[in-house]
Amino acid sequence: MQTPTTAELRTAIQVLKKLGERFNEHAAHSITELPHTQLGDNYAMHLEARTIKQTSHIETVAMQLQNWRDELLQQQNQSISHHV
Repeated sequence: MQTPTTAELRTAIQVLKKLGERFNEHAAHSITELPHTQLGDNYAMHLEARTIKQTSHIETVAMQLQNWRDELLQQQNQSISHHV
């Protein structure tokens, strides 16, 4: 497996953040479209809980990618300082 570049990791992090925003926007729109009934309210709670779970997973992966990117940047900085 080839190690991604820090730029590729940064792009992946940005894409994940946009995906999280998309989930939140979609859920908010869907909830506003639901009828104000017991069934609608129950579905809204389910949708909100599912969205929170999805965005939590996305944030976890984005944080892992950020940590990996930070490690790569640190390795690059150490490599540069050893060559100087």
